[in-house]
Amino acid sequence: MLFPRISSLLSAFTDYHSHILPGVDDGVKKMEVSLQVLQRYEEMGIAEVWCTPHIMEDIPNTTEGLKARFVELCAAYQGSIKLHLAAEYMLDGLFEERLELGDLLTLGGEGNQLLVETSYFTPPMDMEQILFRIKQKGYFPVLAHPERYVYMGKERYKELKEKDIRFQLNLSTLAGAYGPEAKTKAQWLLKKQYYNLAGSDLHSLRNMEFWSSRAPRALRVIL
Repeated sequence: MLFPRISSLLSAFTDYHSHILPGVDDGVKKMEVSLQVLQRYEEMGIAEVWCTPHIMEDIPNTTEGLKARFVELCAAYQGSIKLHLAAEYMLDGLFEERLELGDLLTLGGEGNQLLVETSYFTPPMDMEQILFRIKQKGYFPVLAHPERYVYMGKERYKELKEKDIRFQLNLSTLAGAYGPEAKTKAQWLLKKQYYNLAGSDLHSLRNMEFWSSRAPRALRVIL
């Protein structure tokens, strides 16, 4: 199952994918906005949030730089949500360099998952080899929002699951945030029980309005 049933739809929910670490990528820009988002999360009953800023050739965040910014966020935030730091890695040349060095921010309590993504339209030419090298290094690849990749179909999803690639659902997909095709794919992936984690992929306070109003409806589909 995706995650345990919960009595209140968002009570005890963990958001495994967000861009609320301020000023580091195309997500939230200012600390005060991050704090506003976290306050809204509290009102929704969310228990834990993973900050997963982009790391890619176009946004070459460093591990140490992100850790320092995360410390600032934790110092500024005085609420009840438990905060964690990981990253969302584009499967590109920079990622391969970081993987070789072991210079990575992992997802999940056991520290052995890596949140990764590709272009929405085309996979990297050596995607199979990259995923294999991730596993060789002792990590489980978690493919962010697989329902959004237009080049993937049912057979490709099956192949990836057979290779023990984990999937992360963007909950707002189920509310139509990315269009009908992505929503249909997400519903099929849910039916097949292919998802392992879920998240908001939140980038802004504007996204927060959509997320807070429609996430409960999306959760009813999977609980």
